[in-house]
Amino acid sequence: MKLADLAALAGVSTATVSRALSGHPSVNKLTQERIRALAREHGVRPNQLARNLRLRSTGAIALAMPLGHARTQHLTDPFFLTLLGFLADLLVDRGYDILLSRVLPESDEWLDRLVDSGRVDGVLLVGQSDQYDTIERVAARYAPLVVWGVNRPDQRHLTIGSDNRLGGRIAGEHLLTRGRRRLMFLGDPAPPEFADRLAGLRDAAAAADCAVEVLACEMVPDRVYAAMRARLAAGGAPDAIFAASDVAAMSALSALTEAGLDVPGDVAVVGYDDVTLAAHTAPPLTTIRQDLVTGTRLMVETLLRRIAGEPAESAIVTPQLIVRSSA
Repeated sequence: MKLADLAALAGVSTATVSRALSGHPSVNKLTQERIRALAREHGVRPNQLARNLRLRSTGAIALAMPLGHARTQHLTDPFFLTLLGFLADLLVDRGYDILLSRVLPESDEWLDRLVDSGRVDGVLLVGQSDQYDTIERVAARYAPLVVWGVNRPDQRHLTIGSDNRLGGRIAGEHLLTRGRRRLMFLGDPAPPEFADRLAGLRDAAAAADCAVEVLACEMVPDRVYAAMRARLAAGGAPDAIFAASDVAAMSALSALTEAGLDVPGDVAVVGYDDVTLAAHTAPPLTTIRQDLVTGTRLMVETLLRRIAGEPAESAIVTPQLIVRSSA
């Protein structure tokens, strides 16, 4: 129930309700008790509401995932579920409600509408997608905004994220030390995080005088699987695949197995993220782990500092190679 609704029930102004809930002496005790009783009856928390009114706070944080580049991507993706789960737990532990949104941008004003809604005290974005310029523009005027994503030189918006280029290089170096030379990057190279992973793979390949084949596809399991099947049918399979995510790597494992190829004998496969399922594929997936425990804690701490008007900085979390049977 909104403050205006409570005022209508009580037959007084919104300002009177606000003052009554905060215990302001300008409202007589009888009216204060009547308004507090109505608040209790309708499930309004008077103390919290009054506090929020005094502090100009909503007590809520927006968790949003912009999907400009992959409109068919869903929140059920294991990586997103894990990251959102960690963030939600941390925010609830600090007394915040959560406004969860999967954004399909129709214009560059979607973030303006979110930050100007008056419904939240701050915004956490999961990924930059193809909305980097929009995020930069809004960050110039709205401080409590923190993004899980990449950091570029002279960037205005605050980010917490994995060192994706380092992660890609680690994956490439691991494959090269296994004697692989026909390297493939599997996934969508457009989003900034994936672009950095591909750049890291190319760094490693260039140092070993190897080329990298890019099999670009939308990051949805059935699309990745179809692209991989079509590529294998064309012949000349790579001997190593670095997938942009664990989910993409799992689709590659399925396509390789169905094509009669052995993993890792014929083709080694490395993923990225280290989602829970990665340890239980057949064979178990070698991958680059993103430290989401540290990353999400830094996201929330950074946002709360910004909400409090304190200085805060971006941070990069170091990725880790997790070696299993697939490579």
